[in-house]
Amino acid sequence: MSTISAISTAFGKGGIAVIRMSGEDSLNILNKVFVPFGKKNIEDYPPNTLIYGDIYKDGRIIDRGMAVYFKGPKSYTGEDSAELHCHGGILLSQMVLEATFTAGAVPAGAGEFTQRAFLSGKMGLSQAEAVIDLIDAQSESKAVLAASQADGRLSKKIDSIYSSLMAIVSSIYAYIDYPDEDLTDVSVEDMKSGLYDIKNELLKLKKTYRTGRAVCEGINTVIAGKPNTGKSSLLNMLLGEERAIVTSIAGTTRDTVEETLSAGRVLLRLCDTAGIRDADDEVEEIGVRKAIKKLEEAELVLAVFDGSRALDSEDGEVIRQLEELKDNKTVIVVLNKSDVANELKAEDFKNITNHVISISAKEEKGKDELIELIEKIYIDGEIEYSTACVVTNARQYASVDSALTHIESAIESLEKGFTQDIAGMELEIAMSHLGNLDGRKITEDVVSNIFGRFCIGK
Repeated sequence: MSTISAISTAFGKGGIAVIRMSGEDSLNILNKVFVPFGKKNIEDYPPNTLIYGDIYKDGRIIDRGMAVYFKGPKSYTGEDSAELHCHGGILLSQMVLEATFTAGAVPAGAGEFTQRAFLSGKMGLSQAEAVIDLIDAQSESKAVLAASQADGRLSKKIDSIYSSLMAIVSSIYAYIDYPDEDLTDVSVEDMKSGLYDIKNELLKLKKTYRTGRAVCEGINTVIAGKPNTGKSSLLNMLLGEERAIVTSIAGTTRDTVEETLSAGRVLLRLCDTAGIRDADDEVEEIGVRKAIKKLEEAELVLAVFDGSRALDSEDGEVIRQLEELKDNKTVIVVLNKSDVANELKAEDFKNITNHVISISAKEEKGKDELIELIEKIYIDGEIEYSTACVVTNARQYASVDSALTHIESAIESLEKGFTQDIAGMELEIAMSHLGNLDGRKITEDVVSNIFGRFCIGK
């Protein structure tokens, strides 16, 4: 396998830049581009030692910096690896990178260092996904949760469940294949007991996805309502800045305004929309169509009403739209303009939600209460991020859910009186799904898709 090289620090000027290499030729390449101060050889230093010296390109010194050599398998990738730490100029770091290419390295692909770590068994697939979550973290909660998962907590839990299934399946087929040997059969009751324990473990994992997704993937959220209720003011209040134009003219917002923000521990992928009503012109009509489409696609709807006025026909149309969609989304009714008056009550919205909150976007009152309500809906208070096993993305959830389905089918077959080998077939499929979760049995396309999300150099 070729030796890869890339700049691992962010593009731009900085105190230092780090050029990373991985592959069997790492030490040889490092010797060609770096000479330790005092002219000692790199091999004279123990691995994992930071060495001060000169960095060369085309036979001349271009910088003085640091280097470190990692002897595989005691490295991030499991291979021989090295790093060069130079001053953080854009041109200079590129020159050092080019020097490694001249010496025999090839450019690394997106996520290739972490992919090599996965392929060498240094980490499971869920740990690799946690690395990108850690890099992409937009909230402290996501960073803490990702760090926990990168430590292998989910991988260890899946390993334990997989091993339990393996023991049951092995016992079934050993007894069937070698009936004359002195092997103990697993009774139906013992088998069911073991499967119920596994089922409960998978149910616990499945339950964590609502929280994991809210923290890591984010909740697709739309702000909707008729014109001039304060939708854009709500967006600005949540963001803490004047992101959307706010005027007293109804229908100011014509297009969608999309932002990502942390509402406490929940990541919201937030979209402000045009007011829903019979449009006065073609441009506004397009905006209303977009608003309705976003409303249909959203998981969470912040439905904004002018709490200082009685409901009118335009409010009624918004409520009608929400009544049609309420079964597949969460609706929070936000009664704005509480600084003016409170004419509306929770009972007015009992057909669409029991989540109703009053705010004043103008005076920025009610923000904390709204965030607290969103956290209450999506965050399981029993989950301790730093120690819990949490399912954080749709791929992991699909594997857990599919495995659980086949475990339940196996239990059902036993309860109906089918032989244990029939249940064993279901359990083999369940094991396959769990294997997919952490990379035991995974297609090349899935691996490429996951590591394609990484930046070059990680």
